[in-house]
Order: sequence, then structure tokens, then C-alpha cells
Amino acid sequence: MNRTISLFIFLTISSGLTGIYQQQMQALNLPEQHKQTSNSSSETKLVSSPLFRIIKNGKYGFIDQTGKIVIEPQFDLAWNFIDGRSQIKVDDKYGYINEMGKKVIPPQFRLAYAFSNGLALVVIDYEYGYIDTNGKIAIKPQFSQALAFNQGLAAVQIDEKYGYINSSGKIVIKPQFDGAKHFYEGLSAVQIGDKWGYISSTGKLVIKPQFDETLRFSEELAAVQVGDKWGYIDKTGAMAIEPQFEQAWEFTEGLAVVQIGDKWGYVASNGQIAIKPRFDRTTSFSQGIAAVKVDDKYGYINTNGKIVIPPQFDLALSFTSGLALVYVGGKAGYINKVGQFVWYPTS
Repeated sequence: MNRTISLFIFLTISSGLTGIYQQQMQALNLPEQHKQTSNSSSETKLVSSPLFRIIKNGKYGFIDQTGKIVIEPQFDLAWNFIDGRSQIKVDDKYGYINEMGKKVIPPQFRLAYAFSNGLALVVIDYEYGYIDTNGKIAIKPQFSQALAFNQGLAAVQIDEKYGYINSSGKIVIKPQFDGAKHFYEGLSAVQIGDKWGYISSTGKLVIKPQFDETLRFSEELAAVQVGDKWGYIDKTGAMAIEPQFEQAWEFTEGLAVVQIGDKWGYVASNGQIAIKPRFDRTTSFSQGIAAVKVDDKYGYINTNGKIVIPPQFDLALSFTSGLALVYVGGKAGYINKVGQFVWYPTS
């Protein structure tokens, strides 16, 4: 796969990373060097605009839902808009543009991440801090590692332990964990030793560390790994769906991607297989449609498992605001929900 297009696809997956998009990245087996180019350390929930990133002649710009260019390709890198801002890279510095393409925060940072809860994570002199939407330092760079804000809290690393700060920079959950993730549905996964559990927003341990790996809560359930199998727990920590899957993703639109053997399908929240595992790869459902791989080509199915866009693409990602990124012959384009191109593949 062409390196530029691989990077483009990865940036699309990783913009404002949700756990789901991280899983898509892993399932697509993108090269390690492209994984490392992600500008998001978070699983921030997307609040995105109906603008779509394109690449043309090696530069990044944006189109609208009709395929019309609204921001000319001009940036070395660019990410999807979240909360009205897109991170862009010019030469070796990162900054932000608004939806008109204006550089509202000039490129100046070594790294810059998506806005979330009104703040964005940036790296200055190898330390992590936060800026506001005007580019002013809101929480001075001081952390060796940090995540984006979600539900008013952000995980930060101090002296090799993770705790949480609020939007004023005050430590509200003291650093004590070996690993920490984002708060979703009022709970966050934390690591103590080599096991993961969950805490509440007050820092109370509500599900004791006992799992080998965890995902965030979504639709009241969280995927957890026990040994070499994945299952799902509820918010009391009780096992709602027994560990039985080789892989398990988060629930979206009532269904979750699971792997049984070497095939992928979908499970319902009651633990019943809703769409039999028969695909070589899958994505989570978004807007009632999911991408699936059949015999080396990607197409799309509906929530009944019926193919609604025949397999024909070398790679296909989830729909967002009515369009989906697809990859054909080394080039990336966008299709609508009936499978028509609104932006023919370019590179």
C-alpha cells in the first residue's frame, strides 16, 4: 500500500480516536510507522463537522458532503474537524484551522491533539500541557504523558504514576495507577500492577482490577479480556456475556464486533449472535451500516447482515455524516450510502 495513502487512512481512523477507531486500525494491520504518526492520545468522542479530509498531489484539504472542495489542499498533514477545529501540520510544526480554513492557532507546537471539552493537548519541549480554543496556555506543560479531556477529567502521568486533573489543572484523583484511560459513562479503566479495573469520577475503585485488558463502557457494557478470551461486563463488574471471543469491540447501535476463530461477526447486548461470523474483517456499525471484507474486497452490510453495497473496495471505513472513506488502487475517495462516489479516489 502506498505510504502516503496508508498515512491518510490512518489519520482518518485516528482523528479524535475512539476505542472503536483504534480497533479498526488494529484490525486493518496498518504498518507500525503509520500508527506512530497519530496525533491523538485519546479516545475522545467525536463532535465533527460535515467536512471530509482529502489528499491531492500529496497535500491535505477538505471537501463538503457534495464533494466540493471548501479548503484547498495545502497542508502537509491534517485531521478531521472536532469542535470546530482541525489540527494541521506545516513543515515540522502543528497548529489549528477553523472550518473556513483560517489558521486560528498558527503552527508552533511539536505535537498538537484534538480539542475536547474546550481544551487541546499539546507538546512543548517534550512535556504535555493544554491550550484553549484561542491558543492560550490553559494548563502549563508539565506532564510526561497525558490524555485528552473527557467528561471533565484527563489522565496525566506524574512520577511514573497516573492520576486525573480537572479543566483548571487541579489534581482531583491522585497519581496512583500504572495505567489509565478515559472516562466514559461515568467510569474509567485503570491499571494496578498487570490487571485492569474501573474507577468512578471521584476516584473510588468500583470494579477491582482483575482483567488482562479492557475497553471503555459503551451502551452500559465494556469488553474485557480474561486469559485469551474476551467477554463483556456490566457496571457492577458482573459478567454479562461470558468470555468466548478471540476479539471483542465496543457496542454501537446495539451491536458489537466479535471474532470467533478467524471470522468476524456481531453480537447483541443479550449475548446472542446477531450476525454470524463469516467476514474476514469488519468495522463497527455507524449510521446503520458497517464495512465488511469478503474475499479480499470490502463492501457494506446493514444491521440485518444484508449486503447493501457490494464488496469492491480494497479498504473501507465507517460512515460519518453520510460519507465513508474507501481505498481503490492506491488512492482514497469517498462514497455515499448508496455506494456512489462523491469524491473519486486521489492521492
